[in-house]
Amino acid sequence: MSLAVVRSRALDGLQAPPVHVEVQLANGLPSFSLVGLADTEVKEARERVRAALQQGGFAFPTNKRITVNLAPADLPKESGRFDLPIALGILAAAGQLDAARLAACEFAGELSLAGELRPVRGALALALAAEREGGGRMLVLPTLSARAAAQAATLDVRGAATLGEVVAALLPGEAAVPLPRALALSPEEPAPGPDLRDVKGQAAAKRALEIAAAGGHSLLMVGPPGSGKSMLAQRLTGLLPPLAEADALASAALRGLAAGASETPAAARRGARPCRAPHHTASAVALVGGGSPPRPGEISLAHGGVLFLDETPEFPRAALEALREPLETGRITISRAARHASFPARFQLVAAMNPCPCGWLGAAARLGRVCRCTPEAVAKYQGKLSGPLLDRIDLQVEVLAAAPAEMLALPDGEPSAVVAARVAVAHERQMARQGVPNAQLGVDRLDAVCRLDGTAALFLRSAAERLGWSGRRVHRCLRVARTIADLAGAEAIATAHVAEALQLQRVLAA
Repeated sequence: MSLAVVRSRALDGLQAPPVHVEVQLANGLPSFSLVGLADTEVKEARERVRAALQQGGFAFPTNKRITVNLAPADLPKESGRFDLPIALGILAAAGQLDAARLAACEFAGELSLAGELRPVRGALALALAAEREGGGRMLVLPTLSARAAAQAATLDVRGAATLGEVVAALLPGEAAVPLPRALALSPEEPAPGPDLRDVKGQAAAKRALEIAAAGGHSLLMVGPPGSGKSMLAQRLTGLLPPLAEADALASAALRGLAAGASETPAAARRGARPCRAPHHTASAVALVGGGSPPRPGEISLAHGGVLFLDETPEFPRAALEALREPLETGRITISRAARHASFPARFQLVAAMNPCPCGWLGAAARLGRVCRCTPEAVAKYQGKLSGPLLDRIDLQVEVLAAAPAEMLALPDGEPSAVVAARVAVAHERQMARQGVPNAQLGVDRLDAVCRLDGTAALFLRSAAERLGWSGRRVHRCLRVARTIADLAGAEAIATAHVAEALQLQRVLAA
């Protein structure tokens, strides 16, 4: 009887817990058993491994009782990522490989019947987990997956195209043929995005967009069709400060989890912020994630960037209400009967909607369009955004319609580069002061960071009592006022900053 142990990893959300692939060859009735809470894709590895070994010219132990255990047994295993470690374990247990050399490596990869290695999903998540745990072990993956995993800078990642290349690298002594170190994917520089200069007029909406970018605040824009809501939302990413390296890697890892194994992995690039704009027919599962095994949804794919919901009231009510917890916590936990998964979801929400079902409420004076909706229809339409959800949106701004003659006569606005420079200065002030954007300030730090003088405090208190605000809304107004003060370069929050923050709170009644 002989035993070999090969290290690999499973996927559990964005985590990649270690898995020990234990292979035992014993005398008895010839069989090939695979245990350890493996799903159908993993159990089918028996046929792929057998064919790949025979096609590669390796001796398959057809006269032995083969038992493969994927430990720990209570961790679900999915996909074909365990094909390569199972094949190597069989060769090591049969004495065709040195088991001691396997201990210094981790392996993952799906095998074809011809012995070729196919990409696996979530390669960057595997690499980041191995990097966090340390241990100094080499990670061996299929070539394309290795290039995605190589973005984990401190990890030794090697790529191989076939099973034979991996076996040749594990031979003893001078007979070994080392695998080449994987080169990280070279991300292409994105084309310049749309410029804020293209949006004429809309001074109030542009100011709200600048405040949202500077403090990481969520934003709701309300206005008639064609007033520029989508144009403004599309230009937000061009105003945002660069994305930190850790968040860029997490964002790329999430995209790798959502993509199919055969798709080209995404590369992380410092400063590249994702922007997701799902259609209003998207379900709650599409937004928050789900499935078996659980995969990230749109809110997680927008981690570190912008989630734009156009025609927000047309989204299913359940999908909108599912945004409430992630807007507060920055994470989403998908719970199912058998397992649960947690994904980061620190996104910046930008929502756009019409003021009524026909869209022309309040546009008669400027465009001559008369609203045909009854007061009950308007209330029902606006009521699709619940009070608790509106309470979690920092800024609400009305985007007014402009008459054609007025719009054509308006000059170009400020370029995105000019606004982004002001945003970057305000963002640097926040990071130097508290280490996080103002929108992420905890309640325990509000009193220290958002100090108000007597006049400003009295003004905010009287306004909050008159409007019937909740404690959450008061805290969000304080964070917005702190961002306005940072844009002005002020150390303390003045009454003028609070007054501007109040003006950006009440387009829709919560």
